[in-house]
Amino acid sequence: MNVTVWGENLHEKRDQRVRELYPEGMHNTIASAVSEHLRREATVRVATLDQPEHGLTEAVLASTEVLTWWGHIGHGEVADEVVERVKQRVLAGMGLVVLHSGHWSKIFRSLMGTSCNLRWRSVGERELVWTINPAHEIAEGLPPVFGIEAQEMYGEYFDIPQPDELVFISSFAGGEVFRSGCCFYRGAGRVFYFSPGDQDYPVYHNPMVRRVIANGVRWARRRGGPMAEPYKLERMPEGWIDAYLEAAGRGE
Repeated sequence: MNVTVWGENLHEKRDQRVRELYPEGMHNTIASAVSEHLRREATVRVATLDQPEHGLTEAVLASTEVLTWWGHIGHGEVADEVVERVKQRVLAGMGLVVLHSGHWSKIFRSLMGTSCNLRWRSVGERELVWTINPAHEIAEGLPPVFGIEAQEMYGEYFDIPQPDELVFISSFAGGEVFRSGCCFYRGAGRVFYFSPGDQDYPVYHNPMVRRVIANGVRWARRRGGPMAEPYKLERMPEGWIDAYLEAAGRGE
């Protein structure tokens, strides 16, 4: 399985606190979680915002089976052309795992068709992640509930379409709840959104969070790989409805 881990890599350059938490960058920490759990299953590479075409060239995406996405302060800097390129690959069957503040990325909002807004508060509260679908592939090896000592609060209402599958919900010390692990099907592709992972806290070092990300990557992969190109509906020939109705009337 070929996995590309995409990250802005902006906070790490601008904020000493984030550099201390993620000296190799959040994207490399996330990539290590995938490699740690999938081992021989996955070949993992990273791409960042500052690379040509954000590291997501036609060639890179053509060989990517699952793409993970972490973004925050650089959403607006992502070129629309690249977003459309990624979207078409997802519709053709490339898996997409969107993490934390990636809920407001151009690619996630485009695929959801909604604002993807939510409530938030960042004061370092405890988060409990509850596994509400233990039979789901993404829940493999996870306990009924696990804790994150300090995290940014994300709360409902979360303006997304009804998830096709809901794997996790979270509760916070302030009493809020949140749909924190959501699965969607878009075209031939699978999309998994997982909310834990603010840059100000060491969430991506949490063993359970790392397991969820790796499980999400495995689930998002389309068996057989993405299609060569999305399915295209050809224009029907003139008069086909009349011909169909005539044949139906004859009992054919």
